[in-house]
Amino acid sequence: MGDSPALKRVLKQVEIVASTGSTVLILGETGTGKELLARAIHNRSERRGRTFVKMNCAAIPTGLLESELFGHEKGAFTGAIAHKIGRFELADGGTLFLDEVGDIPLELQSKLLRVLQEQEFERLGSTKTIRVDIRLVAATNRDLAAMVTDKQFRNDLYYRLNVFPIVSPPLRERQDDIPLLVRYFAQKHSRRMNKEIEQIPSEAMAALSRYHWPGNVRESNCTSPSLN
Repeated sequence: MGDSPALKRVLKQVEIVASTGSTVLILGETGTGKELLARAIHNRSERRGRTFVKMNCAAIPTGLLESELFGHEKGAFTGAIAHKIGRFELADGGTLFLDEVGDIPLELQSKLLRVLQEQEFERLGSTKTIRVDIRLVAATNRDLAAMVTDKQFRNDLYYRLNVFPIVSPPLRERQDDIPLLVRYFAQKHSRRMNKEIEQIPSEAMAALSRYHWPGNVRESNCTSPSLN
């Protein structure tokens, strides 16, 4: 949501890449709407009628990440009491969105690279090769190029992901959009809270426009309900 030049540039990139099927790497600070951009790419692609599967790589314990990605067979490891389908299988024919891809540990990055190159993998505890057809959109708030230099991220995986990079701009670079976003979130939360907000004082709007917004759009969503 917005009409700033920074946002228009990003949305133009989304329109360009959506129909190509290319792997997309969305870069940007926390709270800039990277998942919304990923969904926009999927919804404008030829895969829009198929599944959009998302996974936050930073929210899953390292020991379970491989199973979440590729699935496992019953008895593959302690606690694997049933067969499990991973995110790659769930996204077959559609789009897989890997958020916080920079948090994937080095030992798992080689397996991810193989899937992206070959579009095939094996579930944990199985020797059967499974082929999938997925489009990958990845996102991170980390500097992957610096991580490659520091040997914290594989350079071959980085180049495989960085086919079409999109930088999601921070809100401080979208100051023209702040009044629109404030009004939108104020109306949204006023309905939820059954509270009428007829107008936002000009002093409050000026203060919000000057604010640095370190939490970006996510922070503005949390801030707006306090207006009265």
